[in-house]
Amino acid sequence: MKKLVLPLSSGDIMGLTAGESVLISGVILTARDCAHKRMTEYIKEGKELPFEIKGSVIYYAGPCPAKPGMASGSCGPTTSARMDVFAPALLDMGLCGMIGKGEMSDEVREAIKRNTGVYFAAIGGAGALYGNAIKSSECIAFADLLSEAVYRLEVEDFPAVVAYDCHGGSIY
Repeated sequence: MKKLVLPLSSGDIMGLTAGESVLISGVILTARDCAHKRMTEYIKEGKELPFEIKGSVIYYAGPCPAKPGMASGSCGPTTSARMDVFAPALLDMGLCGMIGKGEMSDEVREAIKRNTGVYFAAIGGAGALYGNAIKSSECIAFADLLSEAVYRLEVEDFPAVVAYDCHGGSIY
């Protein structure tokens, strides 16, 4: 299993192959449908996003509240296809990767190739496992969206599979 430390360089991304199992450590951002809609509104209005998108990895998830002594509660992936309308523009702005569940559109795959990005698949139903990989969690934007806000997560050995690589490879 390949260990990855975020942020990823273009060389790191180019060295990934669809189907590879990875353990991700470093900082990821969470964002679901509502946060993506809000990000798009900011971009259309010419407002600066309240966090850095360039070089970031977005996990399509909304963390559950943490139990005492934990950094986060369960944090499983949501269906990635719901972000298909948003992902190409974010990749074009410098987003380097996404983590989610299931296939994404051909348009997203082309944007991944065009921008030397990567899409990682996470396992649906394994939210407790992913919650245990989270070492710290902080809401950094859109707090009014509650679990759909943007969170900054520091993760250690977060398991995933390279679903789409930057060479056009796919596990689907």
